[in-house]
Order: sequence, then C-alpha cells, then structure tokens
Amino acid sequence: MEFPEDFNQLELLQTHGHLIPRGVSSMWSGKEVGEETEEEHSEEWYLQTEEALKDRAVELILWAAENNRLSTVQRLMSTDPSLALCHDEDGYTPLHRAAYSGHVGVASTLLAAGSKVNSCTIDGWTPLHSACRWGHVTMAALLLQQGANLNAQTNGGLTALHLAASHISTPPEDSFHTLQLLLSQRHLKAGLRSSSGETAGEVARRCGPYHFLFEMVEDCSSVLPSC
Repeated sequence: MEFPEDFNQLELLQTHGHLIPRGVSSMWSGKEVGEETEEEHSEEWYLQTEEALKDRAVELILWAAENNRLSTVQRLMSTDPSLALCHDEDGYTPLHRAAYSGHVGVASTLLAAGSKVNSCTIDGWTPLHSACRWGHVTMAALLLQQGANLNAQTNGGLTALHLAASHISTPPEDSFHTLQLLLSQRHLKAGLRSSSGETAGEVARRCGPYHFLFEMVEDCSSVLPSC
C-alpha cells in the first residue's frame, strides 16, 4: 500500500485506533481498551463460544489467543502446532492477538510452538508493534528476548518506538514504562522517520509528557560517532 507524503498514521491511530482489526476476518468490535474486559464475561460464555468455534480451529485459536484462554491454546497447539502460523484476512496471527491484549502466558506458548516473532500483517505490523501500541511492556520485553526486530517499520514507517511515544496506551503510564524499555535497547535506531517525516522523539514532544526520556539517546547520538 502506498501512503501520500503528508499521511500521518499516528494521528489516524489517535482518532480511529479503536477500529484496528482484532477479530476474525476483521470482526473487531470497535470497543476502546478498558471498555470491556474478559472479567465481564462469565466462564459459561467462554465455554459456549469455544463450543461454537470447535470445528473452526483457525478462528478458535485466534479468539482464544485474544481472550487469554491459555488452556485452549495449549490444547490446540498439542493437536496441531501449525495453527501457531495461521492468521486472519488482515494478517493478524494468534501472537499478534496475544500481544495486543498483553497475554504473556499465551504468547509464550505460541512462541514455543513455533509462532514467528516478526510476522507482519498486511499493514506491516509485527507483534512488537501490537504490544507497544497498547503499552504492554512485559509483552514487549518477551518479544525482544525472543528476537523481535526492534526497528521494524510498518507500511506507514512507524516503529515500536513511534507507537510507544504517541502516549495512547491505557493507562497512560504504561507508555512510560514501554518507552523506558525500548530506549534502553542497545540496537535501537531512535532517529528512524515515519512516512510523515517524524522521528519517535518528535512524536513524543507533540503527543505526551514523556519526551524527556529521549534525552538519553539524543545525548548519546551527539557524542558517539556513527558506525
């Protein structure tokens, strides 16, 4: 997909981020994070949903990964490990779903079963982008430990750092911890620009209160020779 020079994907995320596809075949409900949690559903509801999806393994594992149904994911992986590589029509894998929702146990199971840590959606989003979009710092740490590409860019040129810098996680302080994690990474390329021409540091100065965290990488960049 080609993006016009003046396209600002971060502004689109801030106004329409709740519409990012997360459901099977893009059946994402459009609810903001925090509006509805798994605790609002009864165990009976989950069991009924699993029963309804039992003959559609791909849909079931995508749903289970998003809804933290660890035992279901483990059962499906033991039956058919190839399901770790499945995806919906937008390219979101079970690992993307777990990363969006911050379900570290599910993600660990999927990675152990062969999920690709750097798999991309049709828009170029990796699971690390998904985790950092919502400020899931523990998930981001797991993915980095498993070899996630720290500097991968979406089709719109966004890195995980851009997404964390946009200060749109819920609660907002999660962005702070995610930024700390990313900025501490040795191989971070903090100066990468999005398709709209912004670095993550510029995004942070425009969007939130945590731009001061970028001073450590900016100071290092000013004194260290380029490789």
